[in-house]
Amino acid sequence: MAKSHYLTKPEETSGLPRGVKYIIGNEAAERFSFYGMRTILVVFMTRYLHYMVDGQVGAEMSKAEANEYYHNFVAATYFFPVLGSILSDIFVGKYRTILWLSIVYCGGHLALALMGGAGIAPATWLVLGLFLIAFGSGGIKPCVSAHVGDQFGKKNSHLMSKVFQWFYFSINFGSTVSTALTPWLLKWYGPHVAFGIPGILMALATLLFWMGRNVFIHVPPGGAGFFRETFSREGVSALLKLSLIYAFVAVFWGLFDQTGSSWVLQAENMDRRFLGVNWLEAQIQVINPILVLVLIPLFQFVVYPGVNRFFTLTAIRKMSIGFFLTTGSFALIMLAQELIDRGETPSIAWQLWAYVLLTAGEVMISITGLEFSYTQAPKTMKSVIMAVWLLSVSLGNIFTSYVNHQIQTPGVNQVAAVVKDVQGDGEHVEGSWTFRVEEAKAEAEAEKPGRLARISGYDGKFGTSDDITLSFNAFHQLESVETSENEAMNAAAELIDKAFFDSSAADPQLPSDDEGARLLAGLGEANGAQYVYKLLSKNNYRILVAGPDQQLQTQWDVVLLGSVSRAASADNRAAAEAPYDWLEQRIIEIRGDEGKAEVDAARGAIPETVVNHDITVGGQDTLEGAAYFRFWTIAILITALLFVPVGFLYQERSYIQSDEDAEASAVETT
Repeated sequence: MAKSHYLTKPEETSGLPRGVKYIIGNEAAERFSFYGMRTILVVFMTRYLHYMVDGQVGAEMSKAEANEYYHNFVAATYFFPVLGSILSDIFVGKYRTILWLSIVYCGGHLALALMGGAGIAPATWLVLGLFLIAFGSGGIKPCVSAHVGDQFGKKNSHLMSKVFQWFYFSINFGSTVSTALTPWLLKWYGPHVAFGIPGILMALATLLFWMGRNVFIHVPPGGAGFFRETFSREGVSALLKLSLIYAFVAVFWGLFDQTGSSWVLQAENMDRRFLGVNWLEAQIQVINPILVLVLIPLFQFVVYPGVNRFFTLTAIRKMSIGFFLTTGSFALIMLAQELIDRGETPSIAWQLWAYVLLTAGEVMISITGLEFSYTQAPKTMKSVIMAVWLLSVSLGNIFTSYVNHQIQTPGVNQVAAVVKDVQGDGEHVEGSWTFRVEEAKAEAEAEKPGRLARISGYDGKFGTSDDITLSFNAFHQLESVETSENEAMNAAAELIDKAFFDSSAADPQLPSDDEGARLLAGLGEANGAQYVYKLLSKNNYRILVAGPDQQLQTQWDVVLLGSVSRAASADNRAAAEAPYDWLEQRIIEIRGDEGKAEVDAARGAIPETVVNHDITVGGQDTLEGAAYFRFWTIAILITALLFVPVGFLYQERSYIQSDEDAEASAVETT
């Protein structure tokens, strides 16, 4: 095997290692790219993805489906550190692992920036890009911080703490800037720029890392000896003990990472004006890295010493308190959602205070857990334990993704998403739906015809009363859903709309759940159906009726969604007349005058307030609103309570690297 020309042991110097500047610059750019992309991911999937093909409007992604995709991505990102550590420690070393996977990482950003092009479906680009980013970002995670430590020798080891502080600062600096910037880029310049700029920063990060190749210390991989050290009796025992703690930590991560999914979606229905800033729904995430920088020294130098005067704060006790703080955070989010469910518009300050509690919980669980993991891991298993610690993040997000998958009910939007690609006559199957597609007749000779999709109903037969017909326009956009219940559903909506306009001339309010139920009770008695009314937010409501299976919360439910477009008040007239952002321009570009009317109605540039109705079948979430956040609040509360006896019974055993161990390790390596 040819001898490497790279440095393999630290230089004899008392100054900073020469490679440090490249690593810190690389980390700042890499964190910008990752958090910038992740910050806007859910907003992009729910509001932008279906507009990414020229001349077409695809099926919208539901909130639960977007949450599922998001948490699957995070889960994958924190699973691949296991593979990255194996690739690094056994086969090619840290430098090559970081460099090679950074190139994969860049490919993922490129795929996201290309969405809508090259004749490939945007969803395909999305999945490909997210996989490559998860593989690249996750694979380098266990290597980067260890690569920093590899640069130091005995003479300059006293500077390691200072460098790690700068390293940590670069992480938070990159994530803070990108979290604030990329939502703004998405709003005004669109997905290609918003995903492309993080991709450029990742390419810059890779270039910086490559530029440092001749001054880095390249520690060679350990080869097969890695397995002998890892699977010793002592190693397996420590891993099993720590896995019990990590099972609880996984639940924390399953909740914490919802700040990028369900919390963002909640913020869409909140008053986002705070501290003189009109926040975008995804920008509020920037408060987390800022709070981390504030709370770490506050806890380290004030809170922990103060509490230790009266009560010894062990690592386990810190983590236990962190679970209860997380419970309080989600309780606040649940209370804010209850206000939204009642038709109110709570301030974004609810989320800011929730972030304070959640970030405090993060400091006490995440940072403490990292230190605890290091001390509890045998000397030959430090990197393996770090990889398993990251795996707990993956498992927590898998749990959250699973919950969001289970609460989804099949809907006709599944058919709407594939109709444009269906060729030929005959029956087709998509999920649990069987359908036929035919060309619709254009109303005017100059118009381009759309398509019809006829879905066999509950009885599985075509041509019967429970059939469902989907109508699409020339842009492949679903325009209407026809069922046997449409007439009755529209009559029910008229009762709700009348109550809305009668409530107030200045600021009409939709009926509450109880008021809506009373309004629809008589209608239900008249036709023998049970109509279920639900206020979703200040400007949205839903009417639900059981389909031919006579059961609620199934794919056969007929659903009417009411959406209020309010004429802008004198105070908001400037906002209604502001320049169109990227998405508004895109809607107008694809749909012409119809799109402009839709955009103007959404921003309030209309002469009077109107209520729009959309009827669909299935597709509702069985856990939503405050009930969704109540589930997670109870889940973390149970976790916090169960962790108390587990933490009390856990027997700690610390393994700290001594000078003699380091010298012995150096002799064995040589």
